Amino acid sequence: MSRSLHFKSRYGPWALITGAAQGLGTEFARQTASFGLDLVLVDIQAEKLAGVAGEVRNRHSTEVREAIVDLSRPDCLDSLRPFTDDIEVGLLINNAAYPPVGLFFDQSLVDKLRMIEVNVRAPLLLSQEYGAAMLARRRGGMIMVSSASALQGVSYVASYAATKAYNLILAESLWEELRSHGVDVLGFMPGATRTTGFIESEPRLGSSTVANIMEPGPAVAEALRALGRGPSWIAGRRNRWTMWLAQRLLPRKQLIRLVGSNMKQWYGTGESKGVGLEVRT
Repeated sequence: MSRSLHFKSRYGPWALITGAAQGLGTEFARQTASFGLDLVLVDIQAEKLAGVAGEVRNRHSTEVREAIVDLSRPDCLDSLRPFTDDIEVGLLINNAAYPPVGLFFDQSLVDKLRMIEVNVRAPLLLSQEYGAAMLARRRGGMIMVSSASALQGVSYVASYAATKAYNLILAESLWEELRSHGVDVLGFMPGATRTTGFIESEPRLGSSTVANIMEPGPAVAEALRALGRGPSWIAGRRNRWTMWLAQRLLPRKQLIRLVGSNMKQWYGTGESKGVGLEVRT
């Protein structure tokens, strides 16, 4: 059986992807469609989402539903259900995230709470809703897009990193709980990736001595390959090697200071920068 047929038989017929209007979400849409899955694309950016949906339909002749849903709202799941009540979602990709950059006390409480709503509450609701159906069918997969920032404290994205740690631990825990029931779960940790959100955050990359910026295509391809092979995955060979080495050689406080020093090189103005609902770091 070809990889595409295997992927579709295990994770089809429909994939639900949040934060699909740009960045990693758009790339997840392109690549899952290439495996023959129909798509429910979720975002609050209607015009951009329509563009992605049109591209995917034209390229892959797949069915695409555009769900304009604000994942920060308490009733987001109620808004999403009409798009999925009559279909079988075999793959859930919790990708959407709200990632403002700035020192903790320079960010508003509104921004911090929105991060919890979008980055934590929404993935929890969707995982409960669609994961339970996968468990009942004994077939399916879920990808929680976490972040390399989930592995230690990271200044300038303190709340964001904390929410991504929740995604990672939830994914790894569900991997253990569901793997004997036919459902694959992956906590996926991209590092810095050249998405719209990352570019709009205006990092000073020229001043960084450790910058390793991945492109969305290879990062997403790694995530889809890693699904079903283990509980979590860090995108990029260099990122995996760097993190493995740092975690074994450095005391945790030194690792936190090293990562913080790099973030200060990128963003050290103290000014908070809110960007769109898209995973960036």
